Amino acid sequence: MVKSVLFICLGNICRSPMAHAVFEDLIKQKGVQDEWEVDSAAIGSWHVGNQPDRRALRVLKEKGITFSHPVRQVQSKDFKHYDYIFGMDNENIRSLNSMAPKGSSAKIELLGSYDPEKLLIIRDPYYDDDDKGFYDCYNQCLRSCRGFLEAN
Repeated sequence: MVKSVLFICLGNICRSPMAHAVFEDLIKQKGVQDEWEVDSAAIGSWHVGNQPDRRALRVLKEKGITFSHPVRQVQSKDFKHYDYIFGMDNENIRSLNSMAPKGSSAKIELLGSYDPEKLLIIRDPYYDDDDKGFYDCYNQCLRSCRGFLEAN
């Protein structure tokens, strides 16, 4: 049976697409890509149809990951379709819990809860002046996605 995971952040241009790309790369490396359905989405609609932030794409490319993903907004059907929906911070989790329709089956969690370094919150690097926050985000997503895969 295929397992499914949806990564969420505020705009789906920094953190959630990085987690999406990292997770897809990890499952390909492990040869289990046929066992997973992976996607990412936004809480808000500001960037729908656009590609992720250029800085996120640049960091991914430096790490050997080519990624393209049109931004989409989370929909009510996602809460029944996906097994896991991961938010990046407590605000994402609050928003997801309030958006979840009755009868939702998705497990809503912080992606950082799987970080072996116990950094629960994946900080939004969008307003940073440099790329450091995007590297931090990548590394935290990598640790957390590995931790989640090991647990599942």
